[in-house]
Amino acid sequence: MKRVIDLVLSALFLLILSPIVVMTCVLIRFKLGSPIIFKQERIGYKEKLFIVYKLRTMSDARDEKGQLLPDSIRLTRLGKVIRKLSIDEIPQLVNVLKGDMSIVGPRPLLVKYLPYYTERERMRHQVKPGITGLAQITGRNILKWDERFAIDVEYVENQSIWLDMKIMILTVVKVVRKEDIVDVPGDHLQDFDIERQLKA
Repeated sequence: MKRVIDLVLSALFLLILSPIVVMTCVLIRFKLGSPIIFKQERIGYKEKLFIVYKLRTMSDARDEKGQLLPDSIRLTRLGKVIRKLSIDEIPQLVNVLKGDMSIVGPRPLLVKYLPYYTERERMRHQVKPGITGLAQITGRNILKWDERFAIDVEYVENQSIWLDMKIMILTVVKVVRKEDIVDVPGDHLQDFDIERQLKA
């Protein structure tokens, strides 16, 4: 039933939102150049890796050694608007159609974080990752790592169609109100792998 809902809603949302996506792609191409789509390997269901799709929000600005500058510097004014409106997340609907993701589930995180989860936290990978989830409606990206993962596990233990519907409705409310959003998560939250290494 969840997969049927994912297929129907993701196809419907892609159709409805396609004018916004096309207009945003034109702006990204004009302001940032190519590529328009940001692709990155993430951890999926049962810890299988997949490529996630997002609209690009940062420049490729580098220092004199050729290293990428911090996210806070590379995030453009256009990128901030795209993130605040969550437009950058729309291409993940393609991930949902492919079966890599669900509309609702724990957010897919970086592969480098995999060795640093506790056994309980790894339960978040027992369901497909989602575009939105319980942690996103609870605090979006202002939560600390431990809080996020505890909420993700809570979702896994209590998942249901009704909970998914509630999360989707509250996600729309959060996006419309622009609540609990930080432009660059790295500015207020240390990388998870570094945080765990420091605690060890």
